[in-house]
Amino acid sequence: MLVLRSDFLYTQDMIILASSASLFSAFTDADAFGKVIFFGLFLLSVICWVVLVHKTLQMKRASRLAFAFEKRLNQNKQQLLALSLEQKKGLHPFAKVFQSMKQKSLEILNKNHFFSEEKKEVYLTRSDLELVESHALITISAEAKHLEKNLFVLSTIATLAPFLGLLGTVWGILVTFGELQQGASVSSNSAILGGLSTALATTVLGLLIAIPALVFYNWLRNAFKYFTSDMEDFLYKLLSTVELQYRKPKSDAE
Repeated sequence: MLVLRSDFLYTQDMIILASSASLFSAFTDADAFGKVIFFGLFLLSVICWVVLVHKTLQMKRASRLAFAFEKRLNQNKQQLLALSLEQKKGLHPFAKVFQSMKQKSLEILNKNHFFSEEKKEVYLTRSDLELVESHALITISAEAKHLEKNLFVLSTIATLAPFLGLLGTVWGILVTFGELQQGASVSSNSAILGGLSTALATTVLGLLIAIPALVFYNWLRNAFKYFTSDMEDFLYKLLSTVELQYRKPKSDAE
């Protein structure tokens, strides 16, 4: 079993090396415009993987911190508005939603206490809670935009890379037919092979770049969509907790 596995890995490594050698050979055999197309595809590949890795790590970090933060709040929900946050390297989305809700709630409570005639315990009315909710929803919208920032790059690359590969395909075929029309010779044979290799290699590169860009774009877009929904659910949990703690009793209302 170990022998079969090692043979498989060896064969896989040989295929990767052969593919890399073929792509490098196609690049060196291409003409000037063909090399420009290769450079464009390489640049798209680098941008794609930089954005892809960055957004994936950002999503995983936000989810991990959100889970830990929500667990912490559940343990301290009796003193929700008295909970302080450590600001070391900036707050994550859930913490910003909580901070926004807390600041607006305390601001309204202080205002109600200032205008209260008896200067006793103050409460939050339904309109006060709606004001806190709208203020926190603005924060959620801003955080969602921040998470989805530069995500359009992946969708753009997923669309652009196949077209750039197709441009290389058409250009390579044009070079090949141009050399065939001039007649076959030793020098033209290498140009013909260079044109064919350019046509095939750019097509492969365009697809290899576009496929992961499209897959991860759809995955990240759905992940950010669900995370935004989780932020809204988290906000309504906070509002329900605050409402229970600062709701005016019915006996006082009557």
